[in-house]
Amino acid sequence: MAHKLAFIGFGTVGQGLAEILRDKGDILRESLGLEFQVVAISDLLKGAVYHPDGLDVTGLLEVVQRTGKLAEYPDSPGLERGWDSLKTIRETNADSIVEVSYTDIKTGQPAIDHCRAAFESGKNLVMSNKGPVALAYHELSALATENGVRWGFEGTVMSGTPAIRMPLTALAGNEISEVRGIFNGTTNYILTKMEEELSYEVALKQAQELGYAEADPTADVEGYDALGKVVILANVVMNAPLTKDEVSCQGISHLTLQDIAEAKAAGKRWKLIGRVKKDGGRVIASVGPEMVPMTDPLAGIMGATNAITYECDLAGPITLVGAGAGRVETGFSILIDLINIERGGV
Repeated sequence: MAHKLAFIGFGTVGQGLAEILRDKGDILRESLGLEFQVVAISDLLKGAVYHPDGLDVTGLLEVVQRTGKLAEYPDSPGLERGWDSLKTIRETNADSIVEVSYTDIKTGQPAIDHCRAAFESGKNLVMSNKGPVALAYHELSALATENGVRWGFEGTVMSGTPAIRMPLTALAGNEISEVRGIFNGTTNYILTKMEEELSYEVALKQAQELGYAEADPTADVEGYDALGKVVILANVVMNAPLTKDEVSCQGISHLTLQDIAEAKAAGKRWKLIGRVKKDGGRVIASVGPEMVPMTDPLAGIMGATNAITYECDLAGPITLVGAGAGRVETGFSILIDLINIERGGV
């Protein structure tokens, strides 16, 4: 029986997952014995459609990519239109909700309410939205457990790179004393270009032209994006109930070419490092620029790539490198959560 999905949001990530389901459907059925069926989409700007027997993913993508709306998706008997996000979550026959609405790291809304509605309705939820995990992890985890459903959020830290699942599964049995990493591709790209003697302003402009940075780059360059990911790692990997207000945070906008040159002369390289560390009986966390020795694996991470190092008592330091963003990569992070729900894994 197909695993039925309802999408809340149908922007870049939602469409990326839909494309994977379209292109990989036969492989998923043949190699894993899994079939996923999209039954609903509710998007604040694009509109909403629902059919209990499933929607045509190819048709959905064609209409949205051609018109930017769902209005021209063809009518058929039983098709419903115009349902808002909460009605879609509560009243469709979806087994799992794919929550890929916009991220509000200050309030976590409306995504936190979407999580609550899904869990209270007995539905699993998978997401790449950092807000609920960073701001309400323990409450929502308890609610999911209470209602016997699953909550997946692999894509909230390093997109499709398994920065969360790896410590919880492959590194299980280790005591992880510290997690540190490069969690923002925009800032890493800027710092890489500054080593090529481009000023911060020019490097930022290039990042914006390439689509790495938004028109307002504040969340990236001042460390707020990395901050959300550090809070998630503290809560999920270290099981420490830290809030974003307990994490010191500094960005890279003050760094100059002279700073870059001084680090190079000292055999080091500037990186924006997010860190979660056990310190005696407590856990402390921070985000800020650091001069990293060239011998450190994180020093070699250039461009928009992300990386994370886990300090393990048994395995030693383990570094994982991969994309931290991207349409297909983040779509894959949702897919792997869905596959693990079907398999009954973490």
